[in-house]
Amino acid sequence: MSLKQQASPASEVNEKMAALITNANAVRAIASAVEGTLGPKGLDTMLVDRFGEVVITNDGVTILTMMEASHPAAKLVINIAKAQQEEIGDGTTTATIMAGTLVDTGVNQVAKGVPVAWVIAGLKMGLARARQVIATQARLIANLDDVAIKQVAVVAGREHQDIADLVVQAAILIGEKKLKDPNFKLSDTVLAEEGAENQVFDGVIITKERLNKQMPLNLEKAKVLVIDDALEPEEMEEEALGTESGFTRYLELQNEFRNNLQKIIDLGVHLVLVDRGVDDIAEEMLTDAGIIVLQRVANKELEKVVEHCGVRMIKRTGLKKNKSDLEKYIGSAQKIISKEKLAQVWIIGGSGKAMASVLVGAATTEVVGERQRIAKDAAAAVQAAVRGGVVAGGGSLELAVVREVEKLREGTRSMASFGVDCVIEALKRPLAQIVTNAGFNPLEKISDVLVAQAETSQTALGVNCDTGEVVNMFELGIVDPTLVKTHALKAAGEIAEAILRIDTIIKMRDESSGLADAGEPA
Repeated sequence: MSLKQQASPASEVNEKMAALITNANAVRAIASAVEGTLGPKGLDTMLVDRFGEVVITNDGVTILTMMEASHPAAKLVINIAKAQQEEIGDGTTTATIMAGTLVDTGVNQVAKGVPVAWVIAGLKMGLARARQVIATQARLIANLDDVAIKQVAVVAGREHQDIADLVVQAAILIGEKKLKDPNFKLSDTVLAEEGAENQVFDGVIITKERLNKQMPLNLEKAKVLVIDDALEPEEMEEEALGTESGFTRYLELQNEFRNNLQKIIDLGVHLVLVDRGVDDIAEEMLTDAGIIVLQRVANKELEKVVEHCGVRMIKRTGLKKNKSDLEKYIGSAQKIISKEKLAQVWIIGGSGKAMASVLVGAATTEVVGERQRIAKDAAAAVQAAVRGGVVAGGGSLELAVVREVEKLREGTRSMASFGVDCVIEALKRPLAQIVTNAGFNPLEKISDVLVAQAETSQTALGVNCDTGEVVNMFELGIVDPTLVKTHALKAAGEIAEAILRIDTIIKMRDESSGLADAGEPA
């Protein structure tokens, strides 16, 4: 008989509640780590590693992914927050603190005797209704000149006007069609560098230096070739080189390689980007020909060059093609600029598709990372707004949705209503935390906003964090992408359901220790 079978019903209940409470405490700790960063008055967090290196940030997902977390429930929250970041690029802090509230209130309901299954059923009902109502409130973006685009960039960019301007310029350069492409991420076009000037241009930034300092710094009307391989002679087995025929074959491959390089030169190629290493012979010949070579370029950067310059990637074996066929693989760009100080090469004005690059300047090394995170958040938010429209921000809409979810609760006759209550509390949480961070009483401000919304039927009413007054968020310019809101609720619900379903925590056997025998009785 197992230990669990020997345990009394009361002890089993206590064990299950202990597991719930332990997990809830872990989730609460994670939420408390990021809640102070929410809103325009949110503060920064300092992360310190074991070597004393410091990262100062206001970015929720950065805090979550860099903080030390050993509890399984905490890791689950972090993983779902990372998934939210990957999907939308923003809203991880909101998702995390709402998840903390859902779990906390859910555990309290279970402690009162409400079955977990009913709590989860109510959570699902309430969250589905909340997401539905938020979706109906979305204001679609008319075009990329819409004032809401700039407002979204400013809010997500933590009121950094210069960064917001850069991101909006990049969005306009890219175009609405590309922004709606699910495989494209505007945030990937952002790069921050110490000592750089803020810039947006139609081109691609390659974070590599010229292979040889004798290669040209800058070129105009350049032909571009991308080799998705090493630029080296074909390899031979060492054993084969010890034979006469093998050595003869080696010489043939060397001559063939030189001939292939000469084709590149004869075709007038100015820039060669290589996925892997470059042979010394290639470096010498291409340098003498005045060609810029970049080696070990990241695949993501190569793909951008291919799209921007109208290039077709080629393997080194493809260089055996005759010149007329090889020419079909070559693209072009208006300018190639080597930025020695930044260790970058800029490819500008490609003959293919427009490809914006956003370069964010930073005064010191310490702020480079944070400036880049801010710009990436702003870029992700702008793209989400283009895809799904915008809604009132500052926690105002979530509070307005409370009234609709309360109606659902009133119409629910089962114990699932207790789960709906958890959703109501979670919807109040963003505004409560925002005003708390601004130095106001959350209970007072929530009450003021709820009354004002009911009296005026305006769902966009929230709190001005400078004055504490109830104002229209749209008029104040505080707007958020609809998709950020709906996905934050989805992520919070997934975390809460996963945590509430766990009633037993068992440490897994270490298979590598050899201490446990599979045939040994438990």
